[in-house]
Amino acid sequence: MDREVHVREVEQISAKSGSTRFVLRDEDGNEYTTFRPKIGQDATRFEGKRARIEFHEEDRRGFRNVYLDAIGPIAQSSGERPGEPGSVDGQHPDESAWDTALEAAPWILGTREPEQAVAPEELYERLQPFKELVAEDIRAGGEADDVSSASPRPHSD
Repeated sequence: MDREVHVREVEQISAKSGSTRFVLRDEDGNEYTTFRPKIGQDATRFEGKRARIEFHEEDRRGFRNVYLDAIGPIAQSSGERPGEPGSVDGQHPDESAWDTALEAAPWILGTREPEQAVAPEELYERLQPFKELVAEDIRAGGEADDVSSASPRPHSD
């Protein structure tokens, strides 16, 4: 079976045998258990987020056990979350664009370590146009520029 859930938390419980049991709890209090480390570690990356899970149930000695078989991002035809056009992996395009602009800041400013602090207003004025270009590209799904047809630029050391 599969279901879309909001992952409230993932608890890791060490057994005396040395194995680790991972218990995913969703927003409704349902619990899904796995002993597979890869699935458990993947689940921890979705804490506080929505995810698509695959699971199966077993009745053992009068108890119903629900086992987590897989977890991943919610698959949507456009990769968008409802109400957030252009969002990717659950992050709004402007948020992703600011992350990219901040990573590119040393190149935009022309130095990795400026001799003096850059005023916040100046930093904003220099990063904002780049951020807008990145956000537009994200919203367009990268279709605006076909980089496969662009010729590579020479690299200088």
